[in-house]
Amino acid sequence: MLRKFMISAFGSVALMFSATAFAQGTAADARAMLDKTVTAIKADKAKTLDLINKGEGGFRQGDIYPFCSNVSDDKIVAVGNPNAKGLIGTDGRSLKDANGTAYGQELYAAASKPDGQITEVSYMFPKPGADKTPVAKVSFATKVGDLICGVGYYK
Repeated sequence: MLRKFMISAFGSVALMFSATAFAQGTAADARAMLDKTVTAIKADKAKTLDLINKGEGGFRQGDIYPFCSNVSDDKIVAVGNPNAKGLIGTDGRSLKDANGTAYGQELYAAASKPDGQITEVSYMFPKPGADKTPVAKVSFATKVGDLICGVGYYK
C-alpha cells in the first residue's frame, strides 16, 4: 500500500511540474527577467550567456526566456527557448515571422538606442515545448554594452 501511495504521489508531482514547465508568463514577468538578464550580463557576460543557452540560473521560467545578439553583426549568441537553438549564429536582422513581419529588424533597432532604453516588438513565435505553432508574442529588447538582449511574453 505504501508503494502504491509513493508511486501515485510521484506521478502527481511529475504531472504538476510538467504542467507548469511552460506556464504562461506575463509582461511583468518578461520585464523582470530582462532586468535580471541586464544585471547578470553587466556582472559576468560569458557566464550569463552560457546560463541562458542552458536555460539554467533562472533564465527560463515557464515560457519566459531571454535571447541576446551582438550589436556589431546581430549574430544571435544566446537563446533560452529550446525550440529556437537553431537560431544561434544566425543574423537576427533576417528573422521574419509566419506573417512576414520583419521582427528581427525591429529588435535590432534597440541597438541604436542608449543602453537601458526599451524597444517593444510584437510578432509571432513558437512557445517552448513540443508544439511549434507560432503564437502572438511581445518582446522587450534593450542594448547592454555590445549586446542586444530581449525577453518576451506570449499573449
